[in-house]
Amino acid sequence: MNTYEQKLSLLSEMIEFAKVDGELHEREIEFLALVAEELKIEKPVFIELFRQQSDLKIIKSEAQRIHQFYRLALLMQVDGILHERENIAIRQLGINMGLNPSAMNRVLEMLQKSTTGTLQAEQIFNTFKEQQN
Repeated sequence: MNTYEQKLSLLSEMIEFAKVDGELHEREIEFLALVAEELKIEKPVFIELFRQQSDLKIIKSEAQRIHQFYRLALLMQVDGILHERENIAIRQLGINMGLNPSAMNRVLEMLQKSTTGTLQAEQIFNTFKEQQN
C-alpha cells in the first residue's frame, strides 16, 4: 500500500461495503478496527470514516486489488449472515477492480467451504493465476 490516502480509501470502501446490508454488526466493526490497525490508521480517523464518504482511489497493483477483494470477502462473512445484497455488491466491486469473475466466484466458494473461515494467501493468488492462463 503506497500512500495514507490509499489506505483511507480502502478502509472507506470496506466500511461502505459493511453497510450494504442495512446493518452494521459489532463483529464487522471489530474486523474493520483490526484492518485499520493493520493499515496504521489512528482510531479517531477510523471513527470519522463512518461519518463521511470519501473518494475511492484506484488500486494499481493487481496483488493489492486481490488482497482488498479478500478483505471484503472476509468482512462479508464475519457477521455469520450472508445477505444477497452483500453477494451482489462484492461481485460488482471485484469487477470494478478489474478482477476475473470466475476467480472471484471460486475464491468465494472456497471461503464458504473453509472450516476456518479463511484461506491461505497462496490459494487465493493461485486461483487468480489459473484464470489468467
